Amino acid sequence: MSPATNFGFVIRIALSMGLLNASLCCIAEESSRGSKPNVLFIAVDDLACALGCFGDVVAKTPNIDRLAATGVCFQRAYNQLPLCNPTRASVMTGLRPDQIKVYDLDRHFRDEVPNVVTLSQSFQNAGYFAARVGKIYHYNVPASIGTNGFDDPPSWNQTVNPKGRDKTDESLVFNAEPHRKISGSLSWLAADGGDEEQTDGMVATEAIKIMSERKNEPFFLGVGFFRPHTPYVAPRKYFDMYPTESLRLPYAPEDDREDIPTAAFAHNCPVPHYSLDETTLLKATQAYYACVSFIDAQVGRLLDSLDHLGLSDNTIVVFWSDHGYHLGEHNGVWQKRTLFEQGARAPLIIRSHQQKASKQPMTSTCQRVVEFVDIYPTLTDLAGIPSPSDLAGRSLRPLLENPLTTWDGFAVTQVMRPADDRLPDPVMGCSIRTDRYRYTEWGEGKHGVELYDHHTDPNEFHNLAIKPDAQVTATIKLLQPLLRSKASGKKPTAPINPDRL
Repeated sequence: MSPATNFGFVIRIALSMGLLNASLCCIAEESSRGSKPNVLFIAVDDLACALGCFGDVVAKTPNIDRLAATGVCFQRAYNQLPLCNPTRASVMTGLRPDQIKVYDLDRHFRDEVPNVVTLSQSFQNAGYFAARVGKIYHYNVPASIGTNGFDDPPSWNQTVNPKGRDKTDESLVFNAEPHRKISGSLSWLAADGGDEEQTDGMVATEAIKIMSERKNEPFFLGVGFFRPHTPYVAPRKYFDMYPTESLRLPYAPEDDREDIPTAAFAHNCPVPHYSLDETTLLKATQAYYACVSFIDAQVGRLLDSLDHLGLSDNTIVVFWSDHGYHLGEHNGVWQKRTLFEQGARAPLIIRSHQQKASKQPMTSTCQRVVEFVDIYPTLTDLAGIPSPSDLAGRSLRPLLENPLTTWDGFAVTQVMRPADDRLPDPVMGCSIRTDRYRYTEWGEGKHGVELYDHHTDPNEFHNLAIKPDAQVTATIKLLQPLLRSKASGKKPTAPINPDRL
C-alpha cells in the first residue's frame, strides 16, 4: 500500500470511529497541499552585491545572510540587461531581450510576444494563487508608487500597491544633482518615523497579510521592494549604521579609463563621479548602504513570518535584484546601465523547500556562472509544474542539490546606448561572462572591444583587447560566436525611446 493510500485508509477508519478531530483535519490538509510548494519571490530594485553573504565587508545584512546560509547563494549570477524594465520582463518571461525586443523603459514585452506565458502565469495554470505586492514588473519610481505602473495584469490574481511617506516626503529629499529628477540622480533622505511608514515597510506588511490569508492554499507571492533605487530613502537609524568616516570610494588605477571604449560608460553618467566632491559621494554611499540594511530588515520580517505561519518547510524562497549597481568603480561610474562586472552581476539566492525541510548541512555558496533566465525553469522544476518549452534558460536544480557539481555555464548581458554627443549612432553593447573571461563588443566591435581575465584581473582594470597577443586573439575568436548566438549585437528593429534607455 502506497503512503498516500495508507494515509487515506487511516482517515476513513478515523471517520468511521468518530475520531477525526480538528488536528487530524489539519494534517490531512497539509498532506493534500504538500506536493505544491509555495513560492516567495523577493525582488529588490538596484541592489548591487553589497551584502555580507557576497563578501561585502561594509554591508550589515544579517537577514539576507541567514537566507543565504540555508539556501544557495549564487555568487556569479548575471542579468540579461541592466535596466529595470528589460531585466524584469526577461526574468518573468524566461526569454532574452532579443526575443522579447525590450531594451528601454517604455516597451511592454507583450507588444512582441502577446501570448507568452509568464512565470507567475505558469503557477496560476497549475492551480496556484498568484499575487504581487510592490514592484515586480517596472514602475516609474517614484512617480507612480501607489499605481500599477508598467505591470502585466494576466500575471496576477491580486495586486497591492502600497504608498508610504517616502512619497509624501519627497520635498525633503536632498538632490546632489538638481538638474536631474530625484529618481535618476544621487539623492537621499534620512527619514523620520518607523519602517512601516515607508513604502517598503508597507510592502512587507501587505505581503505578510497575504501569506497569512493564503497559508492553506499554494501561492506564488511576488514581493517587490523599491529601495535602494534612488532616491535613497530609509529611516534615520539605518544611516546611523554607516558613519561616513568609515566609508571610502572604490579603488582604481589613475589610468583605468584609458583602455575603456567610450560606449562602455553609460550616457547618464559620462562624467566621472558626476563631478561631485568626495564628501557628497560618501554621503551618497552612506545612504545607499542605509537602504540596503533597511531592505534587509524587511526581508527578515518575511522570513520570520514564514516561520511563524509554519510555511518555511514548504516554501521556495527566491531573492534577486533586477541588476547590478555601481558605487563609483572605474574612477567614477555610478548606478546601472553598464556591462562591467558590477552592472551585469547581481544577487541571486534560492532556498528550495526540500533544503529547508531536510535541515541537512550543505555548501551554501555556488561559484558557477548562471543567468537570470534560469530562474523561471528552476522554479517550475522545483514545484513540479509544466513550463513553456521555449524558455531561454535551464533549471538550476542540479546546483541547488550540489553547488559544486560540474556546470558549463556562461552568461550574456546586453545594453543599448542612444546616439548622443559621444556616439553618432545608437550602439548595442553585448557581453559574455565565462568562468574566466568577460568579453564585450560595442556595435559588433565597431565602437570598441573589451576582454578581461578574471583570474588575474577581477576588477576589470586591464583591457586585453587593446593590444591583443596570440592567446588573446584566440580567446576572442572562441568567445565571439558564443556571444552572438545569444545576442546579435545589431541595432534593434523594434521601437526604442532613446530618452528611456
